[in-house]
Amino acid sequence: MELLKQLFSDHFSLPCDECLALGGGGSSRRYYRLVGGGHSAIGTIADDLRENEAFFAYTNHFHVKGMPVPELYEVAPDRRHYLQQDLGDRTLYGILYDKRRQGGGFDAEMINLYKQALVDLDALQRAGADIDFRVAFPRADFDRRSMLWDLNYFKYFFLKLANISFDEEYLENDFNRLVDFLLEADCNYFLYRDFQGRNIMVNDDKSLYYIDYQGGRRGAAQYDVASLLYSAKSNLPEAIRQDLLHHFSTRHGDPYFMDYFWGYLLLRIMQTLGAYGYRGYFERKPYFLESVPFAVNNLRIVVENHPLPVRLPELERVWSKITILRPPESNLPTDRLTVSVGSFSYKRGLPEDTSGNGGGFIFDCRALPNPGRYEQYKAYTGKDRPVIEFLQGEPAVESFLKNVENIVGQSIDKYLERNFTHLSVNFGCTGGQHRSVFFAEQLARWIEQTYPQVNVVVHHREQD
Repeated sequence: MELLKQLFSDHFSLPCDECLALGGGGSSRRYYRLVGGGHSAIGTIADDLRENEAFFAYTNHFHVKGMPVPELYEVAPDRRHYLQQDLGDRTLYGILYDKRRQGGGFDAEMINLYKQALVDLDALQRAGADIDFRVAFPRADFDRRSMLWDLNYFKYFFLKLANISFDEEYLENDFNRLVDFLLEADCNYFLYRDFQGRNIMVNDDKSLYYIDYQGGRRGAAQYDVASLLYSAKSNLPEAIRQDLLHHFSTRHGDPYFMDYFWGYLLLRIMQTLGAYGYRGYFERKPYFLESVPFAVNNLRIVVENHPLPVRLPELERVWSKITILRPPESNLPTDRLTVSVGSFSYKRGLPEDTSGNGGGFIFDCRALPNPGRYEQYKAYTGKDRPVIEFLQGEPAVESFLKNVENIVGQSIDKYLERNFTHLSVNFGCTGGQHRSVFFAEQLARWIEQTYPQVNVVVHHREQD
């Protein structure tokens, strides 16, 4: 850190008063915020020299092209310590997360921010196309070898660690067929590689800046769009994804863009599952396992709705096994009562009881007003503010929820007295999207507030 402080002093001609460690995410790089004399900067310590050189070259190139990336202030002679512009703490993903935590969702502000990100992505992909990719790490192109690295990452760190069986020779044949197909696309753009909401900084004036592109190389435009729109935990509503995808493809102008998009999305999903498996199953970091159900749902959407024009029989068998996976068991205390609250669609049958206890409650919400009948609510779920406000404005909904609280509360009181360990409560509606999700969320919040000594687990079968 002393070397970072020296870089700060050299750049601003002022001493560094404070150096605060920041979270490093999933990488080995260490980040610090340095402050002094009314100035601030982000200091980085990174030991991978080849990756650093790629970052320096890309940043300088994008600055010359006027792209919104951080300014590189100073680089130490060891090329491992460097100082860059402080873009604040607000990320696109952070804003979306806060909105959902406060009962909101993917509103007009979020749509505009995502549209701007896609406009900027198109510009970055074109502006970076003439970079000297000899500095790229680990390869200049997102080529066959790069894709096979990702696919084998998926095979060894997800399929094997999750105990999903496969025929290795047939799977390798399908990997090569998939890569042959993907390489037919136009691969002459700057491929950002990790273009997702945590790498998009949002300033107070809603302008966007982009970070963490040192893994970029020459490749197809589709990959980065897939990374943003189908980022697992961002969990964008599918209707909004389709609108944003149309927004980008129209602007991009390649008539063959959509021919290859779903294939690149599958590649990206498999790469992320490999990363989650490595970080979660192998390194035992539970945060990454929390993302697996979201990635599995994305896989399910593509497999069920967007078949590829190339036959991949073993991969398709593997995908079918993945899409019926259940989320990992929660590491909650086992000596306390756990109330499992869920939502489901009657179209897909009643939810399965995995606790082994049987019993519990299933409440039918289909007699209540249905937001799904109105066009303006179809892209939302019961977690989103427009649907919440609609349902909270209906007297029948308030009465229904109060009755449920009374019934469930009576059982929780008795279960606590008798030291029972599990109670299940499920809400069903037509599609498992609006009413059932709303009631599950509302009841879970009420239980948490009323019974702080109880574990509460929420699951939305159709959404998860």
